[in-house]
Amino acid sequence: MSVHRIASRYAKSLIELANEQNKLEDITEDIKSFQGALANRDLYLLLKSPIVSVDKKKQVFKALFEGKFNEMTLAFLNILTTKGREAYMPEIADEYLDQYKKIKHISTVKLTTAEALTADAVEAIRKKLEESKMTDEHVEIKTAVDPELIGGFVIELEDKIYDASVANKLEELKRDFRNNLYVSKVSK
Repeated sequence: MSVHRIASRYAKSLIELANEQNKLEDITEDIKSFQGALANRDLYLLLKSPIVSVDKKKQVFKALFEGKFNEMTLAFLNILTTKGREAYMPEIADEYLDQYKKIKHISTVKLTTAEALTADAVEAIRKKLEESKMTDEHVEIKTAVDPELIGGFVIELEDKIYDASVANKLEELKRDFRNNLYVSKVSK
């Protein structure tokens, strides 16, 4: 079975159970925290290691997350570990958050600019995107800075890219000049 299919099934099970028991928001916060914890390379490698025993992994989860995570989240992590699916936990967490965003009608947009934007500017862009027909009801913006854009911005939404950067405009001008049929090529 593919990793995506495994992740999708487990994420769907957790999200349905959490929704059924009115704990969707709590579990979602736990999953976000768990994703943050996975940034620790040692924890990530522990999950992927076939050498570390199931009991040892459960002890680590208990030590790290007991009292901080909802009991349902801890039980879910233990079930995954018992079934030998702990290596898929990063993918399951990603898929869970994707499914949560679909349920809550949240679009994630990546906004890249040449310089960091103020909170007001990001909020104005978020409102414009929410008004557009391109996004869902709510928009979550992840910002990035790339000085090579020179100016302007690039918006990435799902599989679409809107590039309004100065660097892109300059590249378009270069292409237009290279392909201009009306300019004769003078050789020296």
